[in-house]
Amino acid sequence: MRMVRPTKIFRMCYPKLLWHMPKTDKKTIYLTFDDGPHPMITPLVLEILKRYDAKATFFCIGNNVKQYPATFEMIKKEGHVVGSHTFNHENGWKTKNDDYIKSFQDANELIHSNLFRPPYGKIKYSQIKKLKTLNLNTDSTLYTFNSKLKIVAWTVIAYDFDHALSPRQVYKNVIRNAGDGAIVTFHDSIKAYSNMITVLPKVLEYYKSRGFEFKSIIF
Repeated sequence: MRMVRPTKIFRMCYPKLLWHMPKTDKKTIYLTFDDGPHPMITPLVLEILKRYDAKATFFCIGNNVKQYPATFEMIKKEGHVVGSHTFNHENGWKTKNDDYIKSFQDANELIHSNLFRPPYGKIKYSQIKKLKTLNLNTDSTLYTFNSKLKIVAWTVIAYDFDHALSPRQVYKNVIRNAGDGAIVTFHDSIKAYSNMITVLPKVLEYYKSRGFEFKSIIF
């Protein structure tokens, strides 16, 4: 079952997660990308974002950052924000708490952010509680973060990684569900590439033509 837009009950089960950004006087979409950085795909995403003067948030896997540090630095140099997505993309529901926390800490030593997105959106209450007590390494040359961890979910997930969906269906997933303040999730990964690279420019064009801005998530 695809849950493009999380149900109210599901969101209520995880009140400590960020599902939607506050609305402001300007219409804003918050694009996010999971599972990178990837040395070929991420630069293409950055090129498209630059074309539309769009800023985004990249939730990076620590092991990928370790393997592709130049691509990771490219994200930051382009003015985007980075967050952690664990070190090895662990499923919190299937991972022991100590192992999950260590994965987060190992990733944070490379990523230096107060933003975290649980892979698959699956995380235990006990893991959330423990993560909230950690001292974070948020040293950044671009942004001054506060030291309190923000666990970021999403308003809409594009399902760009689902090969059963066509680009048109992925596009509809976004534009039918995302409005002002929405956190929209794409993936800069091999699995999502064919759908994402087709749909992303169309989504940017759709919202830009309607007066929306595209911003990174910053706290």
